[in-house]
Amino acid sequence: MPVTSPDAAPSSFPSPLDEPRQILTDELLETIRGRAATYDRENAFFTDDLADLKAAGYLQAMVPQHLGGAGLTLRETAREQARLAGAAPATALAVNMHHVWVGVARYLHERGDSSLDWLLEETAHGAVFGFGYSEAGNDLVLLGSRTEARPDGEGGYSFHGTKIFTSNSPGWTRLGVMGLDDTTDPDDPRIVHAFVTRDGGGFEIKDDWDTLGMRASQSCTTVLDGAHAPADRVLRRLAPGPSLDPYVLGIFTSFEILLASVYLGIADRALTLAVETVNKRRSMKTGKAYSQDPDIRWRIGTAALALDGLWPQLDLVAGEVDAQVNRGAGFFRSTAGLKVRVTETARQVVDEAIRCSGGSTYFNRSELGRLYRDVLAGIFHPSDDESAHSTVAQAVLGPLED
Repeated sequence: MPVTSPDAAPSSFPSPLDEPRQILTDELLETIRGRAATYDRENAFFTDDLADLKAAGYLQAMVPQHLGGAGLTLRETAREQARLAGAAPATALAVNMHHVWVGVARYLHERGDSSLDWLLEETAHGAVFGFGYSEAGNDLVLLGSRTEARPDGEGGYSFHGTKIFTSNSPGWTRLGVMGLDDTTDPDDPRIVHAFVTRDGGGFEIKDDWDTLGMRASQSCTTVLDGAHAPADRVLRRLAPGPSLDPYVLGIFTSFEILLASVYLGIADRALTLAVETVNKRRSMKTGKAYSQDPDIRWRIGTAALALDGLWPQLDLVAGEVDAQVNRGAGFFRSTAGLKVRVTETARQVVDEAIRCSGGSTYFNRSELGRLYRDVLAGIFHPSDDESAHSTVAQAVLGPLED
């Protein structure tokens, strides 16, 4: 795998001038870009993309080198995810959920917690992880669950409930899930976090992914009906509600940062396409390229200014996680803020790009038109706008009074 510099844990968080190591070649990204429109049109899973990414060693990006991976940092992987999203947003979004779990395992490993080292080792040997946490109507996200976690009497659990937006549904071999155990001790209910396997059964994947955008991700609904996690795949039993357990912090930081990188990649690609378009299109009124039109230049400048502010924030927040800066609960504020700022700004950038590029973007054949549909998905991922504002307000103003 073409990693450009040796595996080394940063002693301090990286300078924005540090050149991130890369696994994805420009040639591979162009191949993946060439499939994106077909996957979108046919509402098909990104089968060939996934095979190529596996062959490139990309799914092992964050696995430490001594465990068989490439050893990229979270910041470097976020940069790679942005590049992949610029080629194929839905592919990047689905692969993102695998990277999130590897990021959690890496987060714990670097802090002396070996409870997810098995995940790093299985990833190095080809396992693909999915994220089965989202539930319809559950605005508590990590803090509560509608899914039942039923103890098996031997330390393991079976899970019963419905998970939505399970990206990479056809491709995962291990699925991270959570559910509520309120039977072992009704006075002390617990949120159980565990992993089930595809070959273990006890679940049904519905063929219900027919969406406006992000179609190749095939983020189908997963119905858990007895999917079993043995005791050695039960990671945490936590009290419902806010938690600073490193497992929760690892999930939150990895999820928000990597998710932000996908939408940053979409925005970056949209601006690139807009610049190409306005340099080619000519005005019948003036005979000049639209790049010489003051109003168009203002729109391009607006998009570029907004985009320029996102890259340093991504590098800073991801770099602090890599450097093991101890922000504690402050990471909820910084990472939720990053996610919301990127997804909202990405929509604005794509909108400006379309306004500059003309009516051709309204056709399905337009890449910009597809990016316009894909970028809308950003508003649905946690943390949503309301949740992030609540998180930041609590950090600034303190909790609400009873």
